[in-house]
Amino acid sequence: MAGGLPATRAAGTWAGPVGAHRPARPTLVVVGRAAVDRIGRMGAPGDPANRDTPSLGLTPLSRVRLDELLREMLDRVGEVVASRERLRALLDAVVGIGTDLDLRSTLSRIVAAACELAGARYGALGVVGPDRQLTEFITHGISPEAHAAIGDLPHGRGVLGLLIEDPRPVRMPDITRHPKSYGFPANHPPMHSFLGAPIRIRDTVFGNLYLAEKQGSAEFTDDDEEIVTALAAAAGVAIENARLYAVASRRERWLAAAAEITSVLLGEVRRTDALALVARRAREVAEAEMVLVLLYDDETERFTVEVLDAESTPGDRSGPADDGTRRENGLVGTVLPAADTTFSASVTRREQVLVDSLAAAAPWPTAVSAGPAVIAPLAAGETLHGVLVVAHRAGRQVRADDDAPLLASFAGQAALAMERARAQEEREMLVVLEDRERIARDLHDVVIQRLFATGLHLQSTMPLAGSRPELTGRLNAAVDDLDSTIRDIRRAIFELRTPATAELRTEITEVVRGSAGSFGFRPALEMTGPIDSAVPEAVRPDLLAVLGEALSNAVRHARAGRVAVAVRVAGGRLTVEVVDDGVGCDPAKARGGLVNLGERARRHGGEFEIGAAEPHGTRLHWTVPLPT
Repeated sequence: MAGGLPATRAAGTWAGPVGAHRPARPTLVVVGRAAVDRIGRMGAPGDPANRDTPSLGLTPLSRVRLDELLREMLDRVGEVVASRERLRALLDAVVGIGTDLDLRSTLSRIVAAACELAGARYGALGVVGPDRQLTEFITHGISPEAHAAIGDLPHGRGVLGLLIEDPRPVRMPDITRHPKSYGFPANHPPMHSFLGAPIRIRDTVFGNLYLAEKQGSAEFTDDDEEIVTALAAAAGVAIENARLYAVASRRERWLAAAAEITSVLLGEVRRTDALALVARRAREVAEAEMVLVLLYDDETERFTVEVLDAESTPGDRSGPADDGTRRENGLVGTVLPAADTTFSASVTRREQVLVDSLAAAAPWPTAVSAGPAVIAPLAAGETLHGVLVVAHRAGRQVRADDDAPLLASFAGQAALAMERARAQEEREMLVVLEDRERIARDLHDVVIQRLFATGLHLQSTMPLAGSRPELTGRLNAAVDDLDSTIRDIRRAIFELRTPATAELRTEITEVVRGSAGSFGFRPALEMTGPIDSAVPEAVRPDLLAVLGEALSNAVRHARAGRVAVAVRVAGGRLTVEVVDDGVGCDPAKARGGLVNLGERARRHGGEFEIGAAEPHGTRLHWTVPLPT
């Protein structure tokens, strides 16, 4: 037997010249098996194939033992080859999952690689949330149709919860026989063999890999567990890199948006336009479904929706459309008592608040996002203006500290926009007051003194008129006119120096705002043209009365969910238009206050009409000419 072993080894080893190409190991296996078959036939009595073959001197027992040794050696060689192939596949998988910096794509690659390495038919990666529940569940091997048929994804209970409770690899031949098995929901594919491994990022468990249904075998092996555990370790690094990249990219977008807002604030800006830009950029950067800006009134302790920017319906964004109407979905102008909201703490404590569902956070008049929302206070110095609400899609997991510093900066930008707009209005008012003071001073110090001197000069010329009474009368009349002019100028000076009464725009705004409590929302208001300067004092009381009566009528009869008010000065006419989406009214049955609106229009040579709005509701139109 000792003499035959070297010859057998020579038959299964490379005997070529040094430096020549060595055949691949699968070739070695083929040659070795041929040699085994040949040796097994040597010495067999009566075998025609062995008539010319020299005998190796092996007994039948020796041949059997040699056959077993060779087969064991070749099996081990095959295992080495298979191990090398699996190692190469593991390295390829690690490289593959490390090249993608998109987190969602990285998670999908990890699941697919784990299934391929372990030979699993089904795979999943469950992301564990702060409450130790599965917040995301990425699957492999199950079609979208099967997903829809199965229904809700698991939350991390039963066997899946084993790794959450004790994050160590788990392997079992039949998952259905485990004591903690919950069973499968309807339409779920059958699964038996199971392998699970935790994915860690440093010392924190990010999630777990779940594999089921070993293909070609009844259960997963030790080698499967080792290679999946190794993949999970590499996956933790890849996931952390993807998360860091996502954070850096998001921070870059926040900073770019903040720079854009800052540049806008440095120019002339209207408050609503600035807030609309803040809301739009916050929604885009946070990848939110909806962003709201709510202003807070300390006196009434109420929130008012000032700006809305939504993902799905661009028409929801507040602002004038091309036809002069307001484009909104009924949320803009909504008044919410702070006591009825769950985010009033953002105002009282001036800190960010996370609510699980925006829809349940307040009594909204129309549908809003049912997903989680982060509410940040709009504070500038000691002044608190309201809150910035960033609402996400339902099912998305959001933590209050994900973008806390950046969102706080954005909320500060919104508050700064409001402060700047208010400061700009105050500067404009100060300029007007300074102009009034200058005009009053010039009238008093220059114009009146010149008129007074002219009057004295005319009086001094009266003796020169002599016996011409008509000339004396004209001189006296001129002096009287000068005195009257001086009195008028002095009265104008007094009015210029007297604190101005409320601007007409302000009074219109107050009338509309005052109706919000009756409606349950604030009507949309649009004012265009030189309303303060073009509307005469005689028309002003009628304008305010018409507006108040129109809104009161809508409150009493319309049962409206949306009211839009437009006050315009254009083409030498003042126009008031009030449109609601209520039940409508019959113009023939108009009486009382509505009749008075027509009389107020005719008093100034104007017109009044009331009719149906499209697609439903009432449209009230009141217009009068303005003096040229």
